[in-house]
Amino acid sequence: MMMSELERLVETITREKNIPRDVVVEILESAVEAAARKKYGQALDIEAQYNDEIGEVELFKFVRVVEEVEDEDTEISLDEARDLDEECEVGDDLGIKLEAEADDKNKKGKKKSDDHQQETSLGRLLGRIAAQTAKQVIIQKVRDAERELTFNEFKDRKGELITGIVRRFEKGNIIVDLNRAEAILPRREQVPTETYRQGDRIQAYVLDITRATRQPQVVLSRTHPGLLMKLFEMEVPEIYEGIVRIEACAREPGHRAKIAVSSTDSDVDPVGACVGLKGSRVQAVVGELRGEAIDIIPWHPNPARFIQYAIAPAQVSRVYIDESTHTMELVVPDDQLAKAIGRRGQNVRLAAQLTGWRIDIFSESKHQQMLDNARSEIERIAGLEDGDVDVLVRAGFQSAQELADSEASEVAAILEIDEDAAQGIIESADAVVEQLIMEESERRRTGDEAPV
Repeated sequence: MMMSELERLVETITREKNIPRDVVVEILESAVEAAARKKYGQALDIEAQYNDEIGEVELFKFVRVVEEVEDEDTEISLDEARDLDEECEVGDDLGIKLEAEADDKNKKGKKKSDDHQQETSLGRLLGRIAAQTAKQVIIQKVRDAERELTFNEFKDRKGELITGIVRRFEKGNIIVDLNRAEAILPRREQVPTETYRQGDRIQAYVLDITRATRQPQVVLSRTHPGLLMKLFEMEVPEIYEGIVRIEACAREPGHRAKIAVSSTDSDVDPVGACVGLKGSRVQAVVGELRGEAIDIIPWHPNPARFIQYAIAPAQVSRVYIDESTHTMELVVPDDQLAKAIGRRGQNVRLAAQLTGWRIDIFSESKHQQMLDNARSEIERIAGLEDGDVDVLVRAGFQSAQELADSEASEVAAILEIDEDAAQGIIESADAVVEQLIMEESERRRTGDEAPV
């Protein structure tokens, strides 16, 4: 690369790579320094400085002024130093410019080609190997500067939507052109039902901004719930203005999603605002998600009421809440069980994600059977008074085993008795459990011996 063309190089990199000029100059200086150390060794104190007036990088060797020179590479005598600078004193550091020298031996008898009309200053000064080192340093430093610029430009855009063009595919990942930078849509963040071709427009959620060294720094996602929320924010002015709020969101990307919304204005229906006139708003979101079905439900602060909305379109007969295990037990009509669970359990999974509760669903007939079994076991426990069985069943005890495993203080509080009496009931429950085990064992033995 001709040193006379350095200024043109600086301007080209500045314009095409969008890197500040002072950064490009610094890159060139560091490249020449690296090349000089390649040629002269690491012992020399070398510094490169870009001269704007002549458009070249000048190289200086710094030496220490001494009375008696022991190392010519790092020292200079006082007499020689004063020939260069009359004010030098022993102990000073003096910078000496390294001048380019023509390599007559290499040039002798060599015909100039069209591509090499003149020897470059860098080439004459450092040689071909060192010049190649400079080129490699420039390439690496430019890449580093580009990465830093990308990070600084996008670091505040995490959690936003961004639109780009599918540029290429690498090991299942999609590389997206963002105009002045590239982003990566990893395989794990892609929706299995979506396919893209080179040149397709793609809108995605900015998942992360990294300082990666060998891959695009902007990490995108098409599966994150934030994508759905941001799309609704774009389509629903009430969400953007803060009148309608998205309280929770759950997705099975490419298939179905649930979103819970509330309103700060009693006159604004949050669900209606998100659906839009004739479903226009929600259909715009569905279109961007390529057909992903979306259930929009009203949010409610009461967990029992909220779960009834979340499990829609199924109807719920009763809700039992266990705060200690953060579990909800839903009882639904027999004909609503399949609808509540959903295809391959999708509806109940999304409802659990949306509410944050573990959900168990039972049909009314199954639940009644469980209650009958619980009563039949608990009724055998000695020490219980009339009505205690129903109280324990309503409290959530579904077997003698559960009662045997409970704490005396818990049973005492439920039945409003003292802990000694409660402990007696627990011991009786333990005896019933042993009896039930023996009975089950006897049934199995009898069954095994019965003729086929």
